[in-house]
Amino acid sequence: MSTDRLAGETPPGQEAAPGTAEAQTPDDATAPGAAAAPGNDATVNEGAAEAPGAEAETPGSGAETRGPGSGAEAGAPAAGSASGAPAPGPESGAVAAGAEADAAAPGAEAEALAVGSEPEAPAPGAESGAPAPGPESGAAAAGAEAETSAPGAEAGAPAPAAAEAKTPPPAAAKESPASGAAKATADALAAAVRAVESGERSAASFFNDAPRPAKPAAPAAQPAKAAPPGGPTGPAPEVTRQRTAQETGGPARPGAPDGGRATGPAAAPAATGPAPAPRPAVAAAPGVEGVRQVLAAGGAPETLAEQAAEVLGERAAEALSEDPWLLLGVPGVRPEQADGFARALLGPACGPGDERRAQALVGWLLEQAALAGHSALEAAALRAALAQRAVPDPDDALQSAIADGAVLVFQDAIDEPGRPRPATGDDEEEEQPVRILLGLDRFAMAEESVADGLARLLNTFEAVAEPAQDTASAEPGDTTADAEPTADDGAAAEEAEESTAAATPVTDSQTDHETATATHTDDVPVPRPVRPSTAAWEAAAAAAPSPSAAELIRAAAHSGLVAHTGAEAARAEPAALIAAARSLGLRAFGATHTENGRRRLAAHLTESAPDAAATGSADPATAAVTVSGLLSGREGPGRDADGALALDLLVVLDAPQLDLETAALLVESLTDGTRLVLSGDPGVLWSAGPGRLFADLLAARFCPQVASRTPDFGPIGELVSGIGIGELSQVEAPGKEVVIVPVRDAGEAVHRTVQLVADSVPRALGVPADHTQVITVGHGGAAGTRALNAALKERLNPGPGRFGGFDPGDRVAYAPAPGRTVPGTVTGADAAGLHLDCDGSAVVVPREQVGAGAVRHGWALTAHQAAGTRWPAAVVVLPGDATGGLTRAWVYTAFSRGERHLSVVQGADQALARAVAEVPVKERTTRLRSLLQQSVQTTEEPPAAG
Repeated sequence: MSTDRLAGETPPGQEAAPGTAEAQTPDDATAPGAAAAPGNDATVNEGAAEAPGAEAETPGSGAETRGPGSGAEAGAPAAGSASGAPAPGPESGAVAAGAEADAAAPGAEAEALAVGSEPEAPAPGAESGAPAPGPESGAAAAGAEAETSAPGAEAGAPAPAAAEAKTPPPAAAKESPASGAAKATADALAAAVRAVESGERSAASFFNDAPRPAKPAAPAAQPAKAAPPGGPTGPAPEVTRQRTAQETGGPARPGAPDGGRATGPAAAPAATGPAPAPRPAVAAAPGVEGVRQVLAAGGAPETLAEQAAEVLGERAAEALSEDPWLLLGVPGVRPEQADGFARALLGPACGPGDERRAQALVGWLLEQAALAGHSALEAAALRAALAQRAVPDPDDALQSAIADGAVLVFQDAIDEPGRPRPATGDDEEEEQPVRILLGLDRFAMAEESVADGLARLLNTFEAVAEPAQDTASAEPGDTTADAEPTADDGAAAEEAEESTAAATPVTDSQTDHETATATHTDDVPVPRPVRPSTAAWEAAAAAAPSPSAAELIRAAAHSGLVAHTGAEAARAEPAALIAAARSLGLRAFGATHTENGRRRLAAHLTESAPDAAATGSADPATAAVTVSGLLSGREGPGRDADGALALDLLVVLDAPQLDLETAALLVESLTDGTRLVLSGDPGVLWSAGPGRLFADLLAARFCPQVASRTPDFGPIGELVSGIGIGELSQVEAPGKEVVIVPVRDAGEAVHRTVQLVADSVPRALGVPADHTQVITVGHGGAAGTRALNAALKERLNPGPGRFGGFDPGDRVAYAPAPGRTVPGTVTGADAAGLHLDCDGSAVVVPREQVGAGAVRHGWALTAHQAAGTRWPAAVVVLPGDATGGLTRAWVYTAFSRGERHLSVVQGADQALARAVAEVPVKERTTRLRSLLQQSVQTTEEPPAAG
């Protein structure tokens, strides 16, 4: 591996010093009120705060965030609005306007709730500064970058003019039998959770025994609440029933029992003493205009009105007046900002112990955990996060959330290495340790849908056909005349229905290569699926291009679900399977995460069937599609009359990039008996959205697994293979395939990166600048994507940015949906929007989306944005102030993006080797592995006697 020999520049001659001026020490991410280091621009990754200057991505977020500067005030009012009012208190912070409002990295709350997180997750619009469901982004108003700080920082208050129009704190709801019963149930659930965690009770008793009365809580040091202990929790405003799970990330709260105007729970006073006089309510107009009035009264930017109305429904104005913390449901709003908004509306009666605030924080924290990749959180972690947010009684907040149905409770078995699996049928089974998880219903349903769907594909799979015997002598009513062996009785019953009339004998060749037709009693012919014989599959395996491909073909022949692992060279094996299945008459397709991946798969398919054009067969490249195109119907076979995808075999490449909700939609679209093969490299970063589907599937050992034995060749392949097993070693690179460029600080890293892209790589290797991709740890900082893109634009395509900051010829990254990044080039702009060329397809991005940050400059990307795509050359930038965001998975993903050349701008010193050896990946809390294992155990359990 050569060092600084590619460009012929003068080598600096020294290693980057970890203690340079660019290196900073982040604040303690777990300390209450912790904030990102000054000037950090750090975004969240899987719930963990990134090192200063890194601004790691937040999964599922299109927004970028920035840590507050030292002493910076939080929550500046919207541009153009009145400002200068005194800060209402440490918890305040009016919502700041700005297309790219930056906030403190959520390490303060997310690290407490995240078991672990991926240091770098992309974002829908990972480059976008728009307020997407990103956790740390500011409000969505375009025009300015506002900064917010963690709780405890001085915060900007709304204009004094808004002080006269306030909403009085609603009175406590009267206790009813129904609400009292719900409260008692919630108390019992919370007590049971604590008892299980402490070992006082068994896990099974939590779900099987009748709930016991909750133990009285110890008196809190905080001021007493207005409501008596054990009193009912007031229902949330009825308008919250308008919020769907998709909009809010959780179940809608119940409305008022009588269907009339609902009142929120009593606000907990900040201190004991006489209650403050209620403030006059805001007389809000109906619709969006009313929402604007309420937002203005609370000092929040009116540009949030449309989003708030969409999230909260028709009665959004009334709901916000009664429960200002509902503003947390608007993407991009942070708790400090919602606190400032609530204090402006409610006055002194508003405090951190307000039950409405606690309920809103429960949902918000679970949403942030989902953006960090978690589908659920441990109860203890969620309680700690609530306490960190100054909620005086976290247990009470969880009780109310459970009673309202906003949070679901789960039991998850804990695997202990070396622990023997309990034998089924024992009279006294040793109880397995469990943990209690809490989660939002939409992610719970997605995980359960995936687990059920995968089990369905396994259980409904029909074994390959054997040669039919004595078909000529079959009687008209014989249901076995043309039936092949099946995996269950349901398939046999289906065969019986199809053969109610005299069946035409089916020869072996018809069974192997044609679609037989059964006749229903109404004489309507129904095509039967092609079912190649064992001999046909074995012949296809024998003709496979490699032993690993042959093994994969045999596995797919005998199972409805197969997991295939391998690196880049192993992608030829799924292509061989698709080509073999299509040659047997099956409708087989391969789906990839990106368009670049689709083209690479199409090239492999063409190589696997070189004689297709000569024989008049369909172009094999048409079998390569993208997951998004397949689900939308733009690509692939389309759907049948029942709405299922019209295919017999689906191979999903880049399986680690599948998030839970996309996977659930995909599995639900497959009909019974369809073969599904999930293929991918287990070493790359996980999905942008919540979950780790591929890793959980492999860990559960739920289905046959085929590990490729085809290595990646060349110096880059050798280097990446070593990283995959935790070893960072030097490799021989005689053709300058791998070059290390040491730098001292972030400024030098930017300079050398521009020099490599614009001059050295094109001159030495003949790879043009537009075919070289820069990859860095995060968006912010002195060597983040924004700084690198600004420097690269100035060198490669200078211009005034006439079209929303873009000029024709600019390389961009377009985020059409959360978790997807499409590279493109600007070709022009008009009234319709910004015109892009994305992988040969013309795309027009509306002006509103451009202003919201859906398009960003794309000379430099993060590793998660680059996942699923490869370029002829890659330049990976590792500044010394971003080492906290490095993991083995990040390094593996970034270093494997270059096909012919890899340059590493190395300022991380020994932190790079430590990350590869000691930090494989930051874990995510999910339930899918347990669900799959439970499904296997249920299947293996013998039927009860008698």
